Amino acid sequence: MIELIDVSRSYGGVTPVSALGGVNLSIGAGERVAVMGPSGSGKSTFLNLVCGLDQPTSGSILIDGVDIGVLDDDARTRLRRERIGMIFQTFNLLPTLTAVENVALPLRLNGLARRQAELRAEAMLKRVGLGGRLGHRPDQLSGGERQRMAIARALIFEPPLLLADEPTGNLDSHTGDEILVLLDQLHGELNMTILLVTHNEEAVRFCDRLIRLRDGKILSDERLERGGR
Repeated sequence: MIELIDVSRSYGGVTPVSALGGVNLSIGAGERVAVMGPSGSGKSTFLNLVCGLDQPTSGSILIDGVDIGVLDDDARTRLRRERIGMIFQTFNLLPTLTAVENVALPLRLNGLARRQAELRAEAMLKRVGLGGRLGHRPDQLSGGERQRMAIARALIFEPPLLLADEPTGNLDSHTGDEILVLLDQLHGELNMTILLVTHNEEAVRFCDRLIRLRDGKILSDERLERGGR
C-alpha cells in the first residue's frame, strides 16, 4: 500500500536542513501503523510526503503502486480526494457548513449531485455516531463530535488509506479513547490501511506496528502482538 524508497527531504538553500534522511519503508494493505517521535523528528514531514502535499528531495514514494512523485498537481489532488482520507488534530472543518454539508463536500467537489452526496454523507455520519447532529455546524458540537465529523468526511469515499495527524491531540483522554475505538471499529469494517502520527501512547494498542522516528530517520520498527492489545 505504501512504499518509501530511499526518501529524503531537505529544506533551505546554502545550508539545507534535513527533515527526513534516506528512509526505506513498506506498509502493507490493512496494516495499522503508529508513528511516534519527539518534536523535530520528521513526523509531519513524513505524513506530508505520503499524502503528496510535499515532494521528496530524493527517492520515491509509491501509494498502491503509483509513484506520486511523477504525478502533476491535479493528479495528486485527485489521489488525495479519492484514495487517501486525512484527519487532523485541528479538525479542519468549514465553520459555516452543517455536518452533512461538510461531509458531502468532497463528493460535491467530485461532481456528485447535491442530494446524492448528502444522502451518502448522512449515512456516513450515522455510521460514526452523529445521526442526531446532521444539521449542526461545527461550533455547535463538542470536540469529540467534531472529530467524528472529520472522520466521516475523510472516509466518505471509503478510501483504502487513512492518514491521521494527532487525531486525539485536542481531546481529553476519555474522548480520545472513544475516537481510537471508533477508528478501530471502522478499520474492521473497511479494512483500510491506517497511518497514525501521534504522541499518545494509548493509541499504540490499537495498532499492529510502531515506528519511531528520530532526527529524520527510523529509529525502530516494531511489530506488535495482536494489535498491541
